[in-house]
Amino acid sequence: MSYAGPEFGSPQPRRPRRRPLAVALAVLVPGALLGWLVYGGVSGAADGNGTAAAASPRASAPPNASSTTAEDKKPLGSLRGKVVVIDPGHNLTNFRHTAEINRKVDIGTNRKECDTTGTSTNSGYAEAKFTLDVAHRLRTLLERRGATVKLTQDGDRPYGPCVDERARIGNRAKADAVVSIHADGAGAGQRGYHVILPGRVHQGIADTRRIVAPSAELGKSIAHDFGRATHTAPSNYVGHGTGLDTRTDLGGLNLSKVPKVFIECANMRDSKDAALLTSAAWRQRAAQGISEGIVSFLRG
Repeated sequence: MSYAGPEFGSPQPRRPRRRPLAVALAVLVPGALLGWLVYGGVSGAADGNGTAAAASPRASAPPNASSTTAEDKKPLGSLRGKVVVIDPGHNLTNFRHTAEINRKVDIGTNRKECDTTGTSTNSGYAEAKFTLDVAHRLRTLLERRGATVKLTQDGDRPYGPCVDERARIGNRAKADAVVSIHADGAGAGQRGYHVILPGRVHQGIADTRRIVAPSAELGKSIAHDFGRATHTAPSNYVGHGTGLDTRTDLGGLNLSKVPKVFIECANMRDSKDAALLTSAAWRQRAAQGISEGIVSFLRG
């Protein structure tokens, strides 16, 4: 389970200088012809500026934000009052704190490591870098809809948080939905995304009975919209083609008291999936798909 810099376009073309012949004509020709010349000059300059603007996205705009999508057409503020917690899987500096992340924590069904380092592509692009990037993009999309968004970590911690703390963050926020973002580390040739749902657990400190049903609805909504937005297929190695998998061995799900799912966006160890994960444009589509799934779930 694991930034592109701002783009700057070409400078605006300078407005063309008037030629002496054009000035002479402006004096000699009748008023109607003069008006026609002025109109032609102005429209030509406007066309030039319009072309440059289209080719040069604003530096402040996030990747692909200029393209209109179904999500952008929905009324702003429709998620006002809703709380969403985004859990970027792992932490880029977990590997420097092996003793801390290997410490066992109680997940109800048993005790499990606090966290792991996550996986990476064969070229070294870390899952933790991917998850935080998508989390930032997702936060922007949801906040545009009026939602209150919290992250379990924002690259601001030396390691973790541990899986039990990740669950507590969502619980304390009384989140309407929690999504933990990951990318898988399966073998080459194993491709696609899948959403992990909490199974029914009532053991020790874990009790998922109240969240199983709403979490399943959240997961189905995200799986549907993620595939549509990213133009990718459900996992060919987990979920029997449904894009859904139910588990009872993940502390982040077992300890949640609010609707929560994990999404494995693709397989980092497959070269074709890795090409998607390392593309900023595809990461934007991934965030868009997760966002649309969350919006659909919260709107009922």
